[in-house]
Amino acid sequence: MVKGRFADLLLSGRKKTTIRLGRVVPRYQEVIVHGYGRPLCKARITNVVYKKVGELTEEDARRDGFESLAELYKALKEAYGNVRPDMEVTIIELEVEKKFTELDYQDPYLGLDPVDLARLSLRYLRGRLPENDVRILEEIVRSNGIRGAALKLYGSLSLKARRAVRRVLRRALRTLIEEGLIGPKAGEAGGKAGS
Repeated sequence: MVKGRFADLLLSGRKKTTIRLGRVVPRYQEVIVHGYGRPLCKARITNVVYKKVGELTEEDARRDGFESLAELYKALKEAYGNVRPDMEVTIIELEVEKKFTELDYQDPYLGLDPVDLARLSLRYLRGRLPENDVRILEEIVRSNGIRGAALKLYGSLSLKARRAVRRVLRRALRTLIEEGLIGPKAGEAGGKAGS
């Protein structure tokens, strides 16, 4: 999650890192960044650095979107409460790979990876999707794709089985777009939602 102006800074390329209190060990090299109550982009983690709060520099603050180290300290205290110089922080360096407002309309999934699309759908639409669609989306994530889901759910890689999985993905994608969570209207929805 990225808050407020930092979401805009990340999308514009002016924010290159996110600093978190404690030792964070990312589970994935690629992550979906969320802000304004919606998914913003897919980013790749390019580096992870561990430091003490007292070792943070003005450069660390600027790369994280702050004007100064003092502003970064203030934000850390607002977010985490008591922050001491001996406490550890994790600096996660990010590179935006795909903004969810800039999609490829020539691609059936608008350039999104089916697994990412399934994850987004489960996060934002789960309570409104039919139970069978949820089951299929969960299997896409577990099986890491359409083929694996088709094999697990239908015992086959047949065209019919893969089409059934793809239909669910297309319905979920259509709903994400209609609700302004991704696509050209996503920026408008985000501006209204706040952070």
